[in-house]
Amino acid sequence: MKTLNPVQPSAPIRIKYQRKIDALVDGMAASLAYWVAASYRANGPATIELAQDSAATILQAAFDKLAARWLKRFDDMAPKMADWFVGATKAGVDRRMMADLRKAGMTVRFKMTKAMYDAFDAVIDENVTLIKSIASQHLTGVRVSLMQSVQNGRDLGFLAGELEKRHGITKRRAALIAKDQNNKATAVMVRTRALEAGLTKAKWLHSAGGKEPRPEHVAFSGKEYDIAKGHDFENSEGIVWPGTAINCRCVSVPIVPGFD
Repeated sequence: MKTLNPVQPSAPIRIKYQRKIDALVDGMAASLAYWVAASYRANGPATIELAQDSAATILQAAFDKLAARWLKRFDDMAPKMADWFVGATKAGVDRRMMADLRKAGMTVRFKMTKAMYDAFDAVIDENVTLIKSIASQHLTGVRVSLMQSVQNGRDLGFLAGELEKRHGITKRRAALIAKDQNNKATAVMVRTRALEAGLTKAKWLHSAGGKEPRPEHVAFSGKEYDIAKGHDFENSEGIVWPGTAINCRCVSVPIVPGFD
């Protein structure tokens, strides 16, 4: 049985993609920290002779304007970042698979077929949604911390600490998104290109990485599955392919027909 080499998700692409997201997140966090410090000194419950609900109203209105600007910034940048990321992933997958197919005696020149356009667009759409959600979740968390600090009469030092914690949470989520999307985008492109090359079967290969590997994925490693149909482990994930489930690092090993 002859197989192609598994196409591993590109670490350089993931790192560059994560850095792009981190730059946006860090810019947003710095902007919010600066605004909170200035506004809380001027309008916080400890510095103005107003009822706490009045302080909350002033701060909330100002915060909502700043939040709207950052939401728009993420909305503007998300399609550009996703387009770069998915394009770079597709190019890398095409290059590696064509070279491997040539070694197996199959000459294939990949083009942007309808199937690839559909896969490309689907990955971009998911990517855009996730990038936008980073800002949305972060701003919601900051807003809650701000209002709770006003209501409880907390000082600026306490609020600054809460914002720093929120920044760390958001950075960790961004890193997870970058890693997971890198795995998923690679898996989708590999599946689409394998089917276009006439490959129908593959072996599931567990990565042997991760602190908490899925036992069912470990048990299925090395076994054959239908590339078009994927595999159902009969859990909450439904039908999946190597690398498409959250935090899954497994890869596909396409089988070249005619070498049994």
